[in-house]
Amino acid sequence: FPGAWLYGDAPQALLHMLRDVGDAAVYAKAIKDIEHAGDTITHHTLETLHKTFITPLDRDEIHQLISGMDDILDLVDATGQRLVMYDIQDVTPEAHELGAVLLEAVTQVQDAVRGLRGLKYPMDVLKLCVEINRLENEGDAILRKSMARLFKESTDPIYIIKWKEIYEFLENALDSCEDVATLIEGIVHEHG
Repeated sequence: FPGAWLYGDAPQALLHMLRDVGDAAVYAKAIKDIEHAGDTITHHTLETLHKTFITPLDRDEIHQLISGMDDILDLVDATGQRLVMYDIQDVTPEAHELGAVLLEAVTQVQDAVRGLRGLKYPMDVLKLCVEINRLENEGDAILRKSMARLFKESTDPIYIIKWKEIYEFLENALDSCEDVATLIEGIVHEHG
């Protein structure tokens, strides 16, 4: 898929943002630029898909795959925008954890998408999908821990609302990685 390398740049920039929140606006702009480039790739892919008579995969599978990858970028962008919009000055350890798990999941998604080319090593692609699922489960556990700590330790309702939303965007991005992995598994089983 064109531009598959691009998708890892956004969670990498987000992780840098979480580590250096003082420059959040700079990172948010970089993420937004990546998200716009991803939108361009998505639109170009869909346009090409409609003009191509024979496709390497089922048209619907290609559409779902590129849309799922776009969803991941959108959620990473939304997370970065919230960090800026809410003027977050101190990032929680759980947000760092979620950001690192998200980056790893997106890296695995990129590798799995690359593995679809020619499907030479279907078992390797399936192993990547299993790892993405494991990472999503790890993200669920971090989210539960994050929420428990948030509601237990904070008395400021505005702080709670801000962080609850940021955590949920991070975890939703992980859910989107798992959705893409599920789609890839189906493609491998069908075509592999």
